[in-house]
Amino acid sequence: MTHFHISAFAGAAACRPSWLRSVLKSLPRVEGRPGASLPPMDFNALEKQLREAHGDDITPEDVMSAAMYPKVFQEFRDFTQTFGPVDCLNTRLFLDGPKIAEEFEVELERGKTLHIKALALGDLNKAGQREVFFELNGQLRSVLVRDTVAMKEMHFHPKALKDVRGQVGAPMPGKVVEVKVKQGDQVEKGQPLCVLSAMKMETVVNSPIAGTVAKVYVSADSSLEGDDLIMEITE
Repeated sequence: MTHFHISAFAGAAACRPSWLRSVLKSLPRVEGRPGASLPPMDFNALEKQLREAHGDDITPEDVMSAAMYPKVFQEFRDFTQTFGPVDCLNTRLFLDGPKIAEEFEVELERGKTLHIKALALGDLNKAGQREVFFELNGQLRSVLVRDTVAMKEMHFHPKALKDVRGQVGAPMPGKVVEVKVKQGDQVEKGQPLCVLSAMKMETVVNSPIAGTVAKVYVSADSSLEGDDLIMEITE
């Protein structure tokens, strides 16, 4: 029996290069322990970098997580920065949210517990948000929350960034009457780009810079809100 096991193992070992070649094909093969060829990790430098980016609440577990899974760790920190300490919620509240009139407790830390009661949901606004009404330790509160399910069915127009010179935004809410240029056109500073109609008055939107029209985001009859992106111009 022992002889059989040794012979079988030796046969498998002898065949390994063949099946490795069929699996890896032209991909490089790592000889030995994969971690042995990695450059050394400076955990002190990584911890300093994390503290500069995320504050002083970095733990040794955070450093290890960032070392092994940097992208996942960054996504986790971004998530907790946006939504807070969600690890204080139980699984059902985290996944489904509270039911109307449901009361629950959230223990932030020992001796610090929030008593919350969900009261009502407001209507969906143009930004895809609902106002959520609730009691927090007996006090009436409300907060605007994005309805991610409803937002999938809504169309959102991008906004012009005020610190980007070539992004032209709508000066006021209105409807596009005419677009005077197209993608690829050369424009001069002050040249009319499009005409908006608002409150029975027409407004001409002029180019803030000289350059090339990189992209046009509107067409005739497009309805715009203030600061909606009309077009991008590159110098």
